Amino acid sequence: MRTRERSTTEQRPTRPRRRALRPAAWSLATVLALSCCLGGIVAWRHSYDMHEERVSIRHGGHVLHGVLTTPEDGHERHGLVVYVHGDGAVDATHDGGYRPMWEANAEAGYASLSWDKPGVAGAPGDWLEQSMQDRAEEVAAAIAWARERPDIDGDRIGLWGASQAGWVLPKVAAETPVSFVIAVSPAINWLRQGRYNLLAELRTEGASAARVEVELAKSDTTRRLLRRGATFGEYTAAMGGRTDGMTAARWRFVSANHTADATGDLEALRGTPVLLALGGHDTNVDTAETERVYGEVLGSDALTVAHYPDAAHSLVKESLERSEHKLVLTALLAPRHLFAEGFLADQRRFLAAPDRARP
Repeated sequence: MRTRERSTTEQRPTRPRRRALRPAAWSLATVLALSCCLGGIVAWRHSYDMHEERVSIRHGGHVLHGVLTTPEDGHERHGLVVYVHGDGAVDATHDGGYRPMWEANAEAGYASLSWDKPGVAGAPGDWLEQSMQDRAEEVAAAIAWARERPDIDGDRIGLWGASQAGWVLPKVAAETPVSFVIAVSPAINWLRQGRYNLLAELRTEGASAARVEVELAKSDTTRRLLRRGATFGEYTAAMGGRTDGMTAARWRFVSANHTADATGDLEALRGTPVLLALGGHDTNVDTAETERVYGEVLGSDALTVAHYPDAAHSLVKESLERSEHKLVLTALLAPRHLFAEGFLADQRRFLAAPDRARP
């Protein structure tokens, strides 16, 4: 137990020492106050006008770990936007990046459903073992689950998908009826998309003609290996041991999906209202090809094309993607301003259109 007596080393400091400590104490108090204030601002900025809950969806012997958000508008039933991820190990909220879109959906009277990719955030399975058809069947199972819920209007269920989801969305529509599709930067042909991305990145880097020639030769070698079903070991040998991040699992994934082409599958979306959202600074997908193919296959009656000149591939403002500091600060303090001007409002208006609004 502590006594009330002080040892010689615990004596009060002299007055000059106390005065010297005052600025430091005020600085510490200021930092703490600012930290609390900043924490409050961040919490406020990340508070969304919707109800969010964790859900479980059974599919193929596995359980999908999902998130369902619903509007807090007092209505018992809502339409639903089902989210289909792009490439990569994506969790249900896309690290929180989906929430501003879910809030926009809620403002239009729509619920939103998304789930962790297999193998992500503790979910069973491995997304790298999936084909595009596997992914489509997963989405169809989620739609069937949603149609059994009393709070979801089964006649107003549509899809939202980005990038790689371009090969999934029309396959889903071929399996189960959907009321609409929001396609964000969807790709058309796997191999052409890869070549476009390679050249765009080299151009951005200011690569020399010699470097471009070397990279194109490596790309051509990869294509030949994929066509003949080469193993990862053969790929590694052909690349001289330098795989640039390619793993055995990723090689199997690419080998299973490299022939993907959405052109024929898009026929399943004829007559379905489609919002095609394209960024002006997309180095991943050839948006000109995407717009042309969607227009040729779907026609103009049900297709709405929205261009965002200031957006990158993800529809995030290109100026933010160029600066990691700005991107992080905006994500923390103003997440609704991550996206290109007008994107969230256009998505909300598309969902609120008379043929998709609440009956």
